[in-house]
Amino acid sequence: MLLNQLFAIALLIAVSAFFSLAEISLAASRKIKLRQLADEGREPAARVLALQQNPGHFFTVVQIALNAIAILGGIVGEQALSPQVADLLRPLYDGVHLDTIGFLIAFGFVTSLFVLFADVMPKRIAMVRPEAVAMAVVQPIQLCMWLFAPLVWMFDGIADRLLRFFKLPSARPEDITAGDIVAMADAGAQAGVLLRQEQQLISNVFELDTRIVPSAMTARDSIVFLTLAESEESIRNKIAASPHGKFPVCKDAIDNVIGYVDWKDILPRILDGQPLSLRNAPIVRNVLVLPDSLSLFEALERFRDAKEDFALVVNEYALVVGLLTLQDVMSTVMGELVSPFQEDMIVRRDDNSWLIDGATPIEDVMAALDIAQFEGFDNYETIAGFLMYTLRKVPRRTDSVNYGGYTFEVVDIDNYRIDQVLVTRDGSGEG
Repeated sequence: MLLNQLFAIALLIAVSAFFSLAEISLAASRKIKLRQLADEGREPAARVLALQQNPGHFFTVVQIALNAIAILGGIVGEQALSPQVADLLRPLYDGVHLDTIGFLIAFGFVTSLFVLFADVMPKRIAMVRPEAVAMAVVQPIQLCMWLFAPLVWMFDGIADRLLRFFKLPSARPEDITAGDIVAMADAGAQAGVLLRQEQQLISNVFELDTRIVPSAMTARDSIVFLTLAESEESIRNKIAASPHGKFPVCKDAIDNVIGYVDWKDILPRILDGQPLSLRNAPIVRNVLVLPDSLSLFEALERFRDAKEDFALVVNEYALVVGLLTLQDVMSTVMGELVSPFQEDMIVRRDDNSWLIDGATPIEDVMAALDIAQFEGFDNYETIAGFLMYTLRKVPRRTDSVNYGGYTFEVVDIDNYRIDQVLVTRDGSGEG
C-alpha cells in the first residue's frame, strides 16, 4: 500500500515537472530562433510559434493541471506518509500532538520534493534550452488542450469577462523597439555570439535617429570656401592647402552660397592649363542645403533622395553653421573604419586623463567617459557647449568644471573658441 502511494507521489511529481517545463519553455522561447527553425522545416517549431500567438488556452491548461496536481499531491502525501512518520516518532514521543507533528513533517517532505523536482529543476532546464524543450512538449500539450477543452473554455470565458470588467489588458504588445534590438546585440556581445565591434556598429546605427546634424558636421569656422571673385592663384593655394573633395562657392561671404565645385571638375582644367575662374567657367553645381534641426538619419535620407554626398547646414536664420558630408554620417556609424587616418578628437593620455577637442560631439564624450547623461545636454552639441552652458560664460584658459567624477579643464582657446579640453578622473564629481 505504501509503495503504491509513493509511486503515485512520484508520478504526480513527474507530471507536474512536465507542465512546469512546458510553461517556462513556451514563455522563454525566442520567436526569432523559432522562425529560423520553422523555415528549416521543423514542424514542432511552427507549432510552438502558433501556440505563442494565442497562449491563453495553453496557460489555462497548465494552471488547471498544476493546481490539481498540487492539491492531489498534498492529499496523497498526507495519507501515505503521515501515519508512517507518526509510527517512527512514537518511540520518542507519544503525546497528543504526535499526529500533528507527523503531518507537518510529511507535509514538509512532500512539499520539498515538489518544489525541487517539479518546479526548480524543470524550470532551470527549460530556461537553458527553451526552444528545444518547447518543441519536445508541444504535441503532448496540444493533446491536453484538446482533452481539457470544456474546462478551458469555461475558465477562459470567466477570466476574459473579469479582465474586461476591470479594464485590464488581455494581450501582450509584441512591438520590438530600437532599444530592444540594441539590448539583444549587447547580450549577444556578452555571450560571445557577436564581436564587440559588431555590437557597437548596431548601436551606432540606431544612434543616427537621436543625434542631430550639428553633432557630426564640420563647424562654420573650419569650412574652406571659394568666392566668385577669387583669383586663380588663391583658388590653387586653397585647394593645395586643403585637399578636400568639394568646396562651397560663395558670392563674397560664407552666407551667400551659390553652389559648390568638385575637384573632379577642377583637376582636368589644371592639367590642361585652362583658367580656373569660377565666374566664367560653368563648373559650379547646385548645393544641397539642410536645416540644423534634422537628425543624422533624416540627413542620410536627404542625401539618398538628392543623390548627393555633400551639403551645407543652415540655422533658422538661414545662416550657414556647418558642412556635412556622407562620410561624416558614416563615420558616426563606423568610426575609424571610414577614416582610419583622421586625427582622433578624443586622445587618452593615461588611465585617468583624456585630451578632447572642443568640437567633439557630446555623445562621443559620453561614450568615451562612460557618463550616462550630461546635465542640459539638449542645449548643446559639443564638449565646448557643455562648458559654456555650465560656466554660464565664455570660458578662459584654466577654467574648469567638475561633473560625474571628472574635472573638465579648458587648456587651449582660439579666438573665444574652446580648442582643447583636458579631462581628468577625480572621483569628486557631481551629477
